[in-house]
Amino acid sequence: MNESVMDRGETASGEASSLERMIGLLDLFEQPSQRWTFDEIHARLGYTRSTLYRYLKVLTDAEILTSLPGVGFTLGPRIAELDYCMRAQDPLIVASRPVMVELAADFPGIVLLCRRYRDKVLCVHQEQANVAFRSTYERGLALPLLRGAASRIILANLSAPKLTRLHAQQAAAFTAAGLGATLDEVRATLKRIRSDGYDVTTEQVTSGLSGIAAPVFDAQHNVLGSLSVTLQRGTLDADEIKRIAERIMFGARIVTAAISQ
Repeated sequence: MNESVMDRGETASGEASSLERMIGLLDLFEQPSQRWTFDEIHARLGYTRSTLYRYLKVLTDAEILTSLPGVGFTLGPRIAELDYCMRAQDPLIVASRPVMVELAADFPGIVLLCRRYRDKVLCVHQEQANVAFRSTYERGLALPLLRGAASRIILANLSAPKLTRLHAQQAAAFTAAGLGATLDEVRATLKRIRSDGYDVTTEQVTSGLSGIAAPVFDAQHNVLGSLSVTLQRGTLDADEIKRIAERIMFGARIVTAAISQ
């Protein structure tokens, strides 16, 4: 009986490992223009050819990946379908959309909803009225946690252990981003941002543009993401920035309350 239990455990572990490796294959396609041939994937991941054939067949049959002669493997149409479903079903997006529409109507900028994703920040929704500029930060684009108001306000509200781990992995990047040369300096910078309740940055993501962002939390007060407005640099004075920041913080609190229910 003990052997049967062990066999079942080992089988489950092997199945989990196989599934994780198949899903991990999708990490190769994170770059917008990325495409891979079978031999390139094989060389990169080192899976046996038979295993790789099996994984690719499952993913292409589900149309998560697609393959074209002379092109190689790319993301398939199922991704676009799932993206549409996410925008219609994700509670964070559903709760944020009315708030974002109001902000876009009141301020001459682009309103972004961003979500923490792994150790990055992902833009998951945008709203804008008639603005004469474009931001390079588009929906679906992941950026580092260290640059831009939409990212830094999330960073400022991470738990101490998570911040310590990130700093240990990217100490030089924290310094380059102007957050501090030591962990203590980083903590002091982020404490100030957290105390303000919002963050403002200029030209950290797109030249000529500034961002103002506030955090969004879940019911346990874990930071989920941020609500932000991107504006043209130099068009607003300090009082106006403060007024916009207060509106964004109010909107972020509405979203937090809605998803916490």
